[in-house]
Amino acid sequence: MRNYLSSFDYALPRELIAQYPLKRREEARLLVVDRKGQGIGHHSFPEIKNYLQKDDVLILNDTKVLTCRLKGRKTTGGKVEALLLSRKKDSTFRALIKPSRTKKGEQILFADGRLPAVVSAKNEITFRAQDISSIYRAGAIPLPPYIKREAEDQDKIYYQTVYAKREGAVAAPTAGLHFTSGMLGEIAAQGTAIRFLTLHVGYATFKPVKCEDITRHRMEAERYEIPAATLKKVAEAKKSGGRIFAAGTTSARALESYGVSGKGNGAASLFIYPGYKFRVVDCLLTNFHFPRTTLFMLTCALAGTELAQRAYREAIDKKYRFYSYGDAMLIV
Repeated sequence: MRNYLSSFDYALPRELIAQYPLKRREEARLLVVDRKGQGIGHHSFPEIKNYLQKDDVLILNDTKVLTCRLKGRKTTGGKVEALLLSRKKDSTFRALIKPSRTKKGEQILFADGRLPAVVSAKNEITFRAQDISSIYRAGAIPLPPYIKREAEDQDKIYYQTVYAKREGAVAAPTAGLHFTSGMLGEIAAQGTAIRFLTLHVGYATFKPVKCEDITRHRMEAERYEIPAATLKKVAEAKKSGGRIFAAGTTSARALESYGVSGKGNGAASLFIYPGYKFRVVDCLLTNFHFPRTTLFMLTCALAGTELAQRAYREAIDKKYRFYSYGDAMLIV
């Protein structure tokens, strides 16, 4: 059966899009999808411990979100916003620049004029500052556009996982936002191994799918790195009958990229949609995703499209909080 874009659509009431984080991140709700029994259960997030067993491995993405959204003005006075996607060389960055009609050669002043820059090419900006840290100090946390407010001080805390370590992401691996250090300690104490990998979330994750036949969509590559200790533990778990729990679609894509290529480091351009046979991941913890996105398609690939759509309908009916600061779903 062919996968059509319209198969991954659903209607969401706008009021269910979470605009702020919970004050206690672990108080999120957890919708559990049972692939074998085709059942759907409703729990609190700390109850995830009940689904993790002694020989299982929980894989977390330790990427850290950069303060990479900068606001400034052209020397002619017009407002400009730049989302720094990746550093090309020295102080030149790939960037999404708004308004899109901003032209090559235009001068932009950020940080009230203290940080001058120039549009050096299409989707590229070059700063005069040589100190890269000064560029990021002028920026804010890049909240997604469906959060209809400016980033606040609290977002510097809540839009990072408690285990964020390696800077490089332009968006958070949101499935991990619900864990506290205490919860992770309890999970480890019950015998479940916790291991880390790194995939810096980039624009590729959010690139819109525009083809009705989704198999024609091409993912942009994102760099990933899976430490040898993590790969060793994954292999041991597979051998002993343990399961691999991926916390987030980014962790799942990195693990499956390894499963396909055999490489612990590389570029993850793997597009996972229904029909894909998972090689490494057995269970997935994830937040709720936008319709018609590669993230929702990956979710459907593991749960099955019909079951995933039913789970989303039930989450909407029971008024779960959606998207980055929303509730979580566990597919077992």
